[in-house]
Amino acid sequence: MFISSAWAQSVGAAPQGGGLSSLSFMLIVFVVFYFVLIRPQQKKLKQHEAALKGIVRGTKVIISGIEGTVTKIIDEDKVEVEIAPGIKVVVVRGYISAVVIPERGNK
Repeated sequence: MFISSAWAQSVGAAPQGGGLSSLSFMLIVFVVFYFVLIRPQQKKLKQHEAALKGIVRGTKVIISGIEGTVTKIIDEDKVEVEIAPGIKVVVVRGYISAVVIPERGNK
């Protein structure tokens, strides 16, 4: 008798609802990701593109860890970089990792 009455009892259904709260949670997570990850990355990318467009002769640049000086602007996509005295290489502008900004020290 005891076993059959135990099978007859049912556990209440899980509370429904929460659709609006889960949607608002997802929205809050997206907003946080936007301001913490996406927006700063876009800002950094724009600064890098502006630095690449501002390269002129004599600018110090870093290409894959090699520092050199721009000696010639070949066209809008390529520059000639001197990486050692007398050693010049042609580099695609998009592969320039960074533009070295000269430090302003008390000299």
